[in-house]
Amino acid sequence: MSKETTIWLVIAAYVVLMVGAGLISSKSSRGMAAFTVGGRNAGAWISALSYGTAYFSAVMFVGYSGSSGWSFGLWSVLVGLGNAVFGSLLAWLVLARRTREITHRLHIKSMPQLFEMRYGSRNMKIFSCIVMFLFLLPYSASVYKGLTSICSILLGIDETVCMIIIAVMSALVLILGGYAATLKADFIQGIIMMVGVAVLIVMVVISPQVGGLSSGVSRMAEYMQQNNMAPLPSGEALALVSTILMTSFGTWGLPQMVHKYYGIRDDREVRRGVVISTFFAVLVSGGGYFIGSFSHLFFGSELPQGGKDYIIPNMLNQAGLPNLLIGVVLVLLISASVSTLASIALTACSTVSMDLVRGWWKPKITDESTARLTRVLCLVFVAGSYLIANYPTPILEMMSYSWGIISGAFLAPYAISLYWKGINRAGAWAGMLGGFLTAFVPAAASGFTTPNGPVYACAAMIISPILCVLVSLLASRLHWKSGAPNPDFYTLSIEEWRQGRRPWTPAGAQAPQTPRPPRREG
Repeated sequence: MSKETTIWLVIAAYVVLMVGAGLISSKSSRGMAAFTVGGRNAGAWISALSYGTAYFSAVMFVGYSGSSGWSFGLWSVLVGLGNAVFGSLLAWLVLARRTREITHRLHIKSMPQLFEMRYGSRNMKIFSCIVMFLFLLPYSASVYKGLTSICSILLGIDETVCMIIIAVMSALVLILGGYAATLKADFIQGIIMMVGVAVLIVMVVISPQVGGLSSGVSRMAEYMQQNNMAPLPSGEALALVSTILMTSFGTWGLPQMVHKYYGIRDDREVRRGVVISTFFAVLVSGGGYFIGSFSHLFFGSELPQGGKDYIIPNMLNQAGLPNLLIGVVLVLLISASVSTLASIALTACSTVSMDLVRGWWKPKITDESTARLTRVLCLVFVAGSYLIANYPTPILEMMSYSWGIISGAFLAPYAISLYWKGINRAGAWAGMLGGFLTAFVPAAASGFTTPNGPVYACAAMIISPILCVLVSLLASRLHWKSGAPNPDFYTLSIEEWRQGRRPWTPAGAQAPQTPRPPRREG
C-alpha cells in the first residue's frame, strides 16, 4: 500500500470518528445552555482532556516547539515543563474550583457574563465580547498555519486542501453538537494525541540524526556550547522566560480555556482533573518541545526552506517514520488543531450571540434561535480565520498577539475577582484597558510584524493586576460610584440574585442599584 493511501485511510478513520461524535451529541444540544456548557455534567477525564486539546494544537507542535528548539536548544524543554506546571497544574488548582462554583451558582455561560455580573457593567460585557471575537481570530488563523506547513511536507498536498480539511471538521463538530460534541471529540482527540506523541518521541530519538537519547542530548549540549547557547545570551534568555510565562500564564485569561471549567460536574471531578490535565501537559507539551530541542541535529545552523514554521515538518520527514506512523502524526496534528479551533470558535461566537445579540441588541430572541445563530457565526468565524491565515505572519508571532491582547485584558479582572471581594468596577476597567493597550499598541504600531509579542504579552499581564488593585483601592477610598463592592456575587443563588432585581441580572430586570454605604465625611 502506498504512502499516500495509508495516510488518507488513517485520516478517513479519524473523520468518521469525529462525525460520529457530532451526530451522537446533536440530539442533546438543542438549547443554548446545552450548546455552550453541555448541561454542566462533565467528568474529570473529558474536562481535562478538553482543556489540554484546546491548549495544545499544531501551533505548539509546529510553531512553538520548532521555533523554541531552534532558538534555545535543550533549554526549550523548559517551555513545555512550564506549560505543565503553571499552565495546567497551577491553573487548575487556582481557578477551576472557584470558577466552577460561581458559574454553576449564577448560571454564567461566558466570561463577558461573569464580568457583567461581578462588576455591574453592561459596557464591560460588550467591550469584552468585541475583544474576544476580534482577537481570537488571529489565534485560530495560527492553527491553520501550523497544520498547513506539516501537511505540505509530509503529504505533499496543497495548503488550501489542508485548510479545507480542518475547517470542515471543525464546522461539523460545532454545528452538529456544540459544547457536548467538542467534549466528546476532545476526549477522542486527547487519547490520539497522547499515544501519538509518545510514539513520536521514540521514533525521533532513535532516528539516525539523533542516535539515541544519551547521544542526542550530549551532541546537542556540545552544539550549544560551541554556538553560544549555553548559557543563553541575555536577549535570548529574556525571550525564553517571556515565552514560558506567556504560554503558561496566558492561558489563565483565555476565554476558551476558562470555559472548560464551567461544565465540570462537581469538586471531586475538579480534583481528578488537576492530575489528568497535568499528566497530559507533561506528555504532550513536554514531549513536543523535547522533539523540537533536537532541531539543530537535523539542520545544523542553516534553517530549512520556509523558515522556522517548517522545522518540525522537515524533521519528521527526515526521521524515516513508517507510513502508518506518518498518518498517525497527521491525525494527531489535525485532531489537536480541530479541537483548538472548535473551542475558540464556540467561545467567540457564543458570546456574540448570547451577550451582544440576545443580551443587548435583541433581548427577546428565543433560546433556540440564539443557538442557531451561534452555529451560523461559527461558520463565519472559521471562514474568517482562513482568510487571516493567508496573511504572511509567522505562527509564533500571530499567536502571541492574540494571547497577549486577550490575556492582558482579561486575566487580572477575572482571576482576582475569584479571591478578592475588594476589586471593583473602576479597578477592573483600569486593569482591562491597561492590559489591552500594553499588548495592542506596540503590535499595531509595528503593523503586527514585531517579533517581541511574548514580551509585550508578559508586560500586559504584569501591568493589568497592578492597575486592578491600585485603582480599586483608590476608588473605594474616595467613594467613587464605580468603587462600590458587590458582596452578593459571592453568596447569592441565581434565584436570589434575580429577586434582588439588579439592573445587570440575566433576566434583564431594571431596578435601582444596591444601596451603597453613606459617604464618609471629612
